[in-house]
Amino acid sequence: MKPELDINKTLLDNLYEGVYFVDRERKITYWNKGAERITGYTAQEVLGKSCSDDILMHVDMSGNALCEENCPVLIALQNGHEQNAEMFLQHKNGHRIPVNMRLVPLRDADNEIIGGIEIFTISTPAATAIDRLAELERIAFLDGLTGLANRRYAEITLNARLEELERYGWKFGVLFIDIDFFKTINDVYGHDVGDDVLIMVGNTLRNSVRPFDIVSRWGGEEYLAVIIHVTKEELALTANRCRFLVQQSNLPSVPHLRVTVSLGGTLARPEDTVSTLFKRVDRLMYRSKETGRNRVTIE
Repeated sequence: MKPELDINKTLLDNLYEGVYFVDRERKITYWNKGAERITGYTAQEVLGKSCSDDILMHVDMSGNALCEENCPVLIALQNGHEQNAEMFLQHKNGHRIPVNMRLVPLRDADNEIIGGIEIFTISTPAATAIDRLAELERIAFLDGLTGLANRRYAEITLNARLEELERYGWKFGVLFIDIDFFKTINDVYGHDVGDDVLIMVGNTLRNSVRPFDIVSRWGGEEYLAVIIHVTKEELALTANRCRFLVQQSNLPSVPHLRVTVSLGGTLARPEDTVSTLFKRVDRLMYRSKETGRNRVTIE
């Protein structure tokens, strides 16, 4: 390797951002340490492959697959213009991660496009959520398996939000989320896979909400999210984003396993207690179960 190339590789490998190069056929030709850290994939696992080869499988903010017609890499290679986008990529462990992506066409000495350079970072909400969870860990309010806030922290949060609603009129909503057919997953694939599903779903849910919202593991295969400063319509949008992002996540160890969730959601009312609020959102979640699963019911 030439000295200048060696220096450039060292600089790229020490960037915090993920960086990778693709050729005209969108095959990955370089993958830096930042890309390894963010995605979980090593360079050896991805070089020579396309990001659509069961690697990153980008989807947009509405859950639409981007690796074919709407691929930003393909668009940049075709029109020669830089592309910027917010999207979700799939981590090696199966969960979805929100990223900010910039794709720059790579040209040769004759100004012909020979490939592209993609630079991506975890979007600010996810990075802020990571900082928040570090704080939670220090005060022992984390679920040991998923790394989410635990039920105790969720109950403390609900009480605090209800006090704010009564005192200041600050609205908030609650989502109750249950993994569909989780007992069958445990029975067919074993509890190790069941644990991996719990972690995957938890990570995807955490990355589906804003940094100041809270997603907790309520117990078993159930999660509870507290979404602040929302309208009923915004709560429904958040719930559906959680639903379709979980549906588009999968475990590399069991790629044919498709996991879905059923959700109930409601806005808190001034007369609510933690008990009445939970009973209502629990009933709405079960309505989603009874009407076909992989659904959202908002009241």
